[in-house]
Amino acid sequence: MMKPQNARGVPLKDEDLKVGKVLTTEWRVKADYAWDCGIAIGRYFDGLKEGKILATRCRRCRRTVVPPRIFCEWCFKPMDEWVEVRDTGRVNTFSVSYFSWDMTPLEKPEVPAVVEIDGCSPGVGFMHLLGEVGDNLDEILRRVKVGMKVRAVWKPADQRTGAITDILYFKPEEE
Repeated sequence: MMKPQNARGVPLKDEDLKVGKVLTTEWRVKADYAWDCGIAIGRYFDGLKEGKILATRCRRCRRTVVPPRIFCEWCFKPMDEWVEVRDTGRVNTFSVSYFSWDMTPLEKPEVPAVVEIDGCSPGVGFMHLLGEVGDNLDEILRRVKVGMKVRAVWKPADQRTGAITDILYFKPEEE
């Protein structure tokens, strides 16, 4: 793109700012805000604080999902039937990671997994960590399998805050 012939201006230099050639202002931004997690996730978090996993069920297609949704993605009908599901499930997929969620290197690997929760429709679950599965890659790969049955390990009731972290991790369960 060609620069217009009549464009005028002078580039700014750091010195111009320091000696006051350019008008500046400073202020502290007050950016307080509140976040509303909505009806479905709000009730889900309340359930976690009580040590329960709550799901919603579509009255039309009978699909049960967790985390809960306010409408069914398959038939677009409201999902206003609430059910408590078990805190057990099966590993759908997993990974072995030597970095935490914020890219901090880890000495012992973490094992994030998608856990299909018992009582939900097939293929429905959420991602969480597996625990008590070993401290090194060989041990983890020997113990963790797709389809492996797992159970939630909860924080003590007085330490729960109504967050997904109220479940510390999922551990292997004997078949």
